[in-house]
Amino acid sequence: MESESASACWEQNAEAWTRLSRAGHDVYRDALNTPRFLGLLPPIRGLQGLDLGCGEGSNTRLLAQRGARMRALDVAPTFIRHARAAEAAAPLGIDYVVGDATALPYPDADFDFLTAFMVLMDVPDLAAVLREAHRVLRPGGFFQFSILHPCFVPPYRRVLRDADRRPRAVELAGYFDELNGQVDTFLFGTTPPAERAATRPFRVPRFHRTLSTVLNAVLAAGFTLRQLGEPSATAAEARAYPEVDDTRVVGIFLHVLVGR
Repeated sequence: MESESASACWEQNAEAWTRLSRAGHDVYRDALNTPRFLGLLPPIRGLQGLDLGCGEGSNTRLLAQRGARMRALDVAPTFIRHARAAEAAAPLGIDYVVGDATALPYPDADFDFLTAFMVLMDVPDLAAVLREAHRVLRPGGFFQFSILHPCFVPPYRRVLRDADRRPRAVELAGYFDELNGQVDTFLFGTTPPAERAATRPFRVPRFHRTLSTVLNAVLAAGFTLRQLGEPSATAAEARAYPEVDDTRVVGIFLHVLVGR
């Protein structure tokens, strides 16, 4: 799949994705993935940051609230329109632009840090994005990103549940079958029936890569590995948000912190 086709998918998703995520239906993000990501993040107060694939800006705003001076970029104009509207309503000094992470509109060594929340498994040219990230990051800076865990969210994944519907195992296959834009269709799991009936499912192009492919691409771009994270819900979090209970069996997300 070419970049233009992947971008078109995200532009088609953007309106409904913004509405449903802001209504609280992206439970994996809000209850687990983003809090753990921020827990791994080094201090950013006073630093100049760039958020790649910012979507409607929810996570970018959390970074700005931690004291970072943020710029952010996404391929989907509708996402950027919603992000700018949120910035206008409650200014945090964030500059949002429509752009492609394979050709960033910024000079060399322009940022102290970069982030990418759940983006890099959705880009056709991972190597190009990593090269650009390395280029715009100053020496000594860091880049932190999250992706679907390559080991535990391969092309085939099925959660096996007991009689009480609690997850007890996960069936996996196709780990070595790297995907080039296979389109998955879904809506957030807690989307109400009425919304589900009225909303076209998201179409998300997947570029599944093995763990070694991802980490070798990171190293080839010139980064050095600093830390990894594999978030798992606590028992209390799983009781409060049953949807994330399967992360207590195997991981769904992988967090990677690298330096330049």
